[in-house]
Amino acid sequence: MEIEKEIKQNKFKDEIHKLMINQLFTGKWITNLIAKQLKPFKLTNQQYNVLRILRGQGKNYISVNAISGRMIDKMSNVSRLIDKLVDKKLVVRKVNREDRRQADIAISQKGLDLVNSIEKTEPELKSNFNSLSEGEAKQLNMLLDKLRS
Repeated sequence: MEIEKEIKQNKFKDEIHKLMINQLFTGKWITNLIAKQLKPFKLTNQQYNVLRILRGQGKNYISVNAISGRMIDKMSNVSRLIDKLVDKKLVVRKVNREDRRQADIAISQKGLDLVNSIEKTEPELKSNFNSLSEGEAKQLNMLLDKLRS
């Protein structure tokens, strides 16, 4: 549906202004789709992001600062997210040997199993993007990358 109809606004200052509003609206739409996907697993988008970062590390530990640097949502309070994931036994925390003020984090087997379970629901999430061809998705990715360069 056109952004004008979605937000009930007939006119924009120019195409760049329309693009900004459209991108914000679409980003929130995608965030809500992912939140809905994660709800049965009792995870937030940010917690899932942390688990996926840690899964990419394999059995290797990574610092909280390194996790923070890789987050999609840079405004997240990573320490608080880690605390919640530790409470759920989805990650393991240990004191950094070189700097005892820092903690290193790794995904637990329970966390790994959860991420794998969530990924089994990915086809349902991806079905929301069926209106785009593979070529259109590639082109849109290129344009978004160009926008941020």
